[in-house]
Amino acid sequence: MDAASVRFGQYPPAGRTIVHLSDTHLLGGDARLSGTIDTAANLARTLETVERTGLRPDALVFTGDLTDLGEPEAYRALRAAVEPVAARLGAPIVWVAGNHDERPAMRRELWGAEETEEALTSVHDLGGLRLVALDTSVPGWHHGELDDRQLDWLRDVLTTPAPLGTIIALHHPPLPSHIPLFDILELRDQHRLAAVLAGSDVRAILGGHLHYSTSGTFGGIPVNVAAATCYTMNLARPGVEVNGMDAGQSFHLVHVYDSTITHSVVPIDQAPTGDHFTREWVERMAALTPEQRLEAFSRKPA
Repeated sequence: MDAASVRFGQYPPAGRTIVHLSDTHLLGGDARLSGTIDTAANLARTLETVERTGLRPDALVFTGDLTDLGEPEAYRALRAAVEPVAARLGAPIVWVAGNHDERPAMRRELWGAEETEEALTSVHDLGGLRLVALDTSVPGWHHGELDDRQLDWLRDVLTTPAPLGTIIALHHPPLPSHIPLFDILELRDQHRLAAVLAGSDVRAILGGHLHYSTSGTFGGIPVNVAAATCYTMNLARPGVEVNGMDAGQSFHLVHVYDSTITHSVVPIDQAPTGDHFTREWVERMAALTPEQRLEAFSRKPA
């Protein structure tokens, strides 16, 4: 018995599920980020946690900064780490370019395509749910942009609605940040993207770049940012003193329902966990009538 086969409340199980990961920042060889952070080990821990959920997601989506320096060796290491997990889960992988990525190497090593500076855009049909990957990277720079060609392409894609709607995945999220650093590195000219999305079937936007989980709306569309797998920003400091820490890594579980989409933060830290709720407990509850379940579980002690 799995969660998708059980319904105790008013919502049916999610129709589609996406694992949203971001900012792996892999390096070639045994190099460590800033000399101390083992990004490969942190990614391995993250992927182990993904498999531990027991889910069979419809896609694994990585929203950018896949490597730290754009090294071909780092992209090959990323594939070697992720592809076996994706194969076991039966899930396609969606690679999104970030400001630390290099388009030519990424195109060759992850896409098997010609080495060019062309934007890495793609469209994926997840059983009627359309996922569109945009490329907000600007070769040689860290801020984000979407040029006329990419916006025109997106406008054309969105002309025909998808049966279950559309999710956009990009690296630079169209949201404000209270950290001054990210004002410098944000997605520029966001009003142009908003004009393309207005009136479309886009239901959610997935982003990365910030190294901390946050959410908001953009043109009325929910935006959710996944924290990094490599290191996260320590938000327990004043905004002008926020720096990275090798802790707090997580990913998001995106559950797509008919009426809404939820984004759940999943920490990869190991900690003692209770054992009250089990598969056997769920099976016992499923065998009861709704009234019996209320009596057995919902009533507060006298």
